[in-house]
Amino acid sequence: MDHLQASPSVQTMSTAFCFFFFSFTAVFSVFSFLIYVLRMKPCCNCNTCRSYLTLSWTRNFANLGDWYTHLLRNSPTGTIHVHVLQNTITSNPDNVQHILKTRFDNYPKGKPFSTLLGDLLGRGIFNVDGDSWKFQRKMARLEISSVTNRSYALDIVTQEIRTRLIPLLASAASGERGGLLLDLQDIFRRFSFDNICKFSFGFDPGCLLSSLPSSSFADAFDLASKLSAERAIMASPVIWKIKRFFNVGSEKKLKEAIHVVNDLAEGMIKQSREMGFSARKDLLARFMGSVNDDKYLRDIVVSFLLAGRDTVAAALTGFFILLSSHPRVESLILEELDRVMDPDQEVASYEQMRHMHYLNAAVYESMRLYPPIQFDSKFAVEDDVLPDGTFVSKGTRVTYHPYAMGRMERIWGSDCLEFKPERWLQDGLFVQVCPFKYPIFQAGVRVCLGKELAIVEMKSVVVALIRRFNIQSFVADQEPRFAPGLTATVRGGLPVQVQERRRR
Repeated sequence: MDHLQASPSVQTMSTAFCFFFFSFTAVFSVFSFLIYVLRMKPCCNCNTCRSYLTLSWTRNFANLGDWYTHLLRNSPTGTIHVHVLQNTITSNPDNVQHILKTRFDNYPKGKPFSTLLGDLLGRGIFNVDGDSWKFQRKMARLEISSVTNRSYALDIVTQEIRTRLIPLLASAASGERGGLLLDLQDIFRRFSFDNICKFSFGFDPGCLLSSLPSSSFADAFDLASKLSAERAIMASPVIWKIKRFFNVGSEKKLKEAIHVVNDLAEGMIKQSREMGFSARKDLLARFMGSVNDDKYLRDIVVSFLLAGRDTVAAALTGFFILLSSHPRVESLILEELDRVMDPDQEVASYEQMRHMHYLNAAVYESMRLYPPIQFDSKFAVEDDVLPDGTFVSKGTRVTYHPYAMGRMERIWGSDCLEFKPERWLQDGLFVQVCPFKYPIFQAGVRVCLGKELAIVEMKSVVVALIRRFNIQSFVADQEPRFAPGLTATVRGGLPVQVQERRRR
């Protein structure tokens, strides 16, 4: 009886405690948000900050990157400040060299960046600094630079092209797919995901099978990448942190997506240990010889999945957008392929691709205009002064902007907006430019280790597709609109019509 009498009072106390706890949490969150807003200097009334906050820039520009390009082009130093974001943005190659090489030690990824992507990438190479980054980079360099592993990667790409990519497009060209348009961006994302999963995990998700099946792993990985990136464009990090604390909205979806990614990654790691990894060639097996921490292994491999999938797909999408509106470039590439390859050859060998100078120039030129990663940010450890005289205070976000740099007349000349592969050729031979004016693969100490593998994969796809098919984009005459994300993703995809090319 006493127990029954005590129950209402216990329930009342419990209810009161919950009320006060959540009230305190809400008040504290609002207080934290106000502190953050005050630190952001929301009262800044400069034109740039006012345009950013009111979104008035959208009246004249399709993409945020285009607006930044406009501002940087009109800046005498090629550097601007967005005070409300505490972000210094530059398109000045001297500044890029300073950030990525000269004062590399002062411009790490930084804790703010690591926090944004921490739930997805954990301690992976693209989300850490210091000793952990050095260890992973050393291991990755040994594996990626070896001739055996490069051959293994090319074999994977070649098999995917021959057994899935070409048959899929042939089916579309013949009308077997009901005459529907293909979304080439989606096709490239599927293609790249199959390849990087095989190379990283030794696992084939089968995304590019003829039925174009849905993959829970690929879908979860896409969603996790998208939602992680969207954290960066919120008005305050307090917003997503509160949502994560209460496990609601986008943060609940992110948690669920990461759970799917983790389940598969952990399953692959467990399977590799049980089956023995010493004779396998995939990246996971290579790292397992040196790393015993399964959570760390998961972080390492997921980071490589992100880099190897989205960047290649984004670069190929940009290439075919440009190629569709430049038939002269396509004709010159085809002439080069006919000179180098056998008449009935579907896929070029690595040695043959080394002699395709015009194709190489076209690939580099397409990424100048449509880089797969449009900007990259670091955070200053200490006060500094950039070569153009810009003062950078401790803790400031510093961003270099490859998308804008590719459109700068002061860097590329008066024809900077033209798709012109010839700018990369001297006497018919491909010639590299200074990496700090073309930081598509970063530069300096953090230069991308997978650069050559990515270029070879891109060229393999281009050769196989344009030699056999005439691919016409339906957005060739429109400026692409990009969705927010870690890599450049075209809103609405890339719808194309595919036809078999007549044998010449």
